[in-house]
Amino acid sequence: MNTIKKILGIIWMAVALAAIVFLVNAAIQNINPDGKLDINKPMPWIIIIIIFTPIALGLALFGWYALKGEYEK
Repeated sequence: MNTIKKILGIIWMAVALAAIVFLVNAAIQNINPDGKLDINKPMPWIIIIIIFTPIALGLALFGWYALKGEYEK
């Protein structure tokens, strides 16, 4: 069971990093000053990134603790 926790810790850290990279990449691709849709404006993307980044960092921290064996007790 402890091995599964450590493997899942690695997976959670990878998912957190991939989610942040994917979100920033989507923002870069969709922000367009000439666009008329809300997805083309930078303000919604900034708000989403500001809100989601601490959540993803918390997931990565949870994965780090799982990898280090803090949940073995």
